[in-house]
Parts: sequence; structure tokens; C-alpha cells
Amino acid sequence: MKPILKNSLLAVSTVLTLSFAAFAADEKKDPAAADNTEKNKRDRSGETKTPADQSNSPEDVKLTQAVRQAIMKDDSLTMTAKNVKIITAGGQITLRGPVKSEEEKKKIEALAKSAAGMAKVDNQLEVKAPKNN
Repeated sequence: MKPILKNSLLAVSTVLTLSFAAFAADEKKDPAAADNTEKNKRDRSGETKTPADQSNSPEDVKLTQAVRQAIMKDDSLTMTAKNVKIITAGGQITLRGPVKSEEEKKKIEALAKSAAGMAKVDNQLEVKAPKNN
């Protein structure tokens, strides 16, 4: 067999073997862990605030901006925490999304209350469970 053909067959068989190994590894993962069906149903029900509920009134936009700036300035927060949803409507601020710890959840709420002044803060942040690998 020619060396070029032999090397080509070896490369193809290696790629196929690695592909099958990766596929088999994906099959072992719990597919329900990535399923957000229940959260999506909850959000569509209208019972919870979503970013679509953000008010465009100048007062609400200013409150949202103040809270976001306070969160972004805090270097102790993770990127996950800095990406929480801040939804302001009618002078009420709703915090939603995952954070890595209970401490981050409390810190974000405190920052929001400090930046919001007299506005009510509804903390709906969820502590994200650590991955089990």
C-alpha cells in the first residue's frame, strides 16, 4: 500500500474513532440537566418578569442603569453574577437569573437596594448548583 493512502486511511480512522468516543461520552450525560422547559413555561405564563417587561420610562431606565453600574463595578462578583437580568417597571426592580453562590445573591440584592434608593427590589436570583463531573 502506498504511504500516502496508508496515512490517509489512518487519519480517517482516527477521526472516526474520536467522533464515536465523543458521541458516546455525550450519551452518558443527563439530558434533563440542560432542559429549561419548566423555566420557559413559568416565564411564558406571565407570573414572572422577563426582560420584555422592562419599562422605557426615563425613571425606570435610570434605575436599571444605576443597578447595572453598581454590579459591574464590584470586582468580587463573577461574570455569571454580572449577567443577571435587571428588570425595572413602575419603580420596582426585579433581579432574575443564576448566580454561583448565596453570597453573590445577597451581595447583588444589597447593591441593587443601595443603587435603587426607595425603589422596591424583588430578588428572584437562583443559586446555580455546581456541576458534578
